[in-house]
Amino acid sequence: MPQQAWSAKREREYRHIKDGLLSRGHSESDAEEIAARTVNKDRARAGESETRSRTSVDDISSSRRGGLRSHRGEGGRTKKQLYEDARRQNIKGRSTMSKAELERAVDR
Repeated sequence: MPQQAWSAKREREYRHIKDGLLSRGHSESDAEEIAARTVNKDRARAGESETRSRTSVDDISSSRRGGLRSHRGEGGRTKKQLYEDARRQNIKGRSTMSKAELERAVDR
């Protein structure tokens, strides 16, 4: 079954993501793969593709995710991620801690 062609908007989005990744030092093949996956996920969320995975629809959007899930990027780890790290480390009092307190406790 042939794949439906991307719209002009999706092509621009692909080039924009790919160029950004290349400027940050990713290899050509990695940049192409990440950009294509991102565009395809956005298409699935918007109902533009015939098939989609549950995570493509239920997870936060690729554009929103940006730095939320990185450990060093903008915003760092989310409070939920920090809480889960604290739970794995069995840190007492984690349920009443703020994000800043969780960051300090987890990084010890």
